[in-house]
Amino acid sequence: MAVSAGTSSWTDPTLVRDTDFYPRDARSAEDRLRYYSSIFPVVEVDSTFYAPPSPEVARAWVERSPANFRMDIKAFGLFTGHPVAVRALWSDLREAVTPDHAGKPKVYATHLDADALDEAWRRFEHALAPLHNAGKLGAVMFQWPPWFTAKRANREVLEQLRARLPDYQLAVEFRHGSWLSDTDRERTLDLLTGLGLAYVVVDEPQGFKTSVPPVVAATTSDLAVVRFHGRNAENWQRKGITAAERFQYLYSETELREWVAPIRQLDDQVQETQVLMNNCYQDYGVRNAYDLGRLLGEGLQAQAPTPAFSNA
Repeated sequence: MAVSAGTSSWTDPTLVRDTDFYPRDARSAEDRLRYYSSIFPVVEVDSTFYAPPSPEVARAWVERSPANFRMDIKAFGLFTGHPVAVRALWSDLREAVTPDHAGKPKVYATHLDADALDEAWRRFEHALAPLHNAGKLGAVMFQWPPWFTAKRANREVLEQLRARLPDYQLAVEFRHGSWLSDTDRERTLDLLTGLGLAYVVVDEPQGFKTSVPPVVAATTSDLAVVRFHGRNAENWQRKGITAAERFQYLYSETELREWVAPIRQLDDQVQETQVLMNNCYQDYGVRNAYDLGRLLGEGLQAQAPTPAFSNA
């Protein structure tokens, strides 16, 4: 059993620009990953949601991180029902956009012909192979949009994931509370268990129609994941703001302590537990990840340097 603490990004602009977390000599992407991975044993790569990585980039991540480092990869938004920029598609697949959607700046998966969509999945799988072969690929994280509700058609979408990426560990995060409602909770967890998909426990603002309750459960024996989005209710569904502003929330030590027992409960059931801070505003995420790792008594790299936190 092992608990790893980390963040959902190590390159957020507000972290790099507005804080002293990275040493002054850590100016390049390589330097920052090397420093980050000297403190935390896991990170979620957020950029892959917006554009798929290349095998060369994945290979560079392998070379720049310690042997025990794990990288969770957020699935390309095309595969989770989100609109993506056409320029984010592989150049030759841009021509496969159906005629009625040609010329639009953003497309959905349904706007590609079936063969092109199959090829997109294959290329995404191939791009992650260097991480997988090095033992550094954590989970591919499928974050579904709020309009992905608990209905039959969407359950069928979940049933197709394993066939798409048969060799990788997969995790699922819902952004609509219907999946964890009193009437659907057991059905949802049973479905994920049967499909071998890790359920992502979330801590997020409550009181909205789409709010996902913090149900603590493990659906695989390999992996449990808890993602912390902060509790900034004022900005949670606010329009016209940046992601950093939406997740602008610093957990208190008391709030983090409330999660120690549930995380231990999960860890008793699985081989690996990951706690990921998605409150990536300035150094809030890295600070809370460090604090939670300390409260858990593990979760950080052995002999990790003490980072500088500039927003105390």
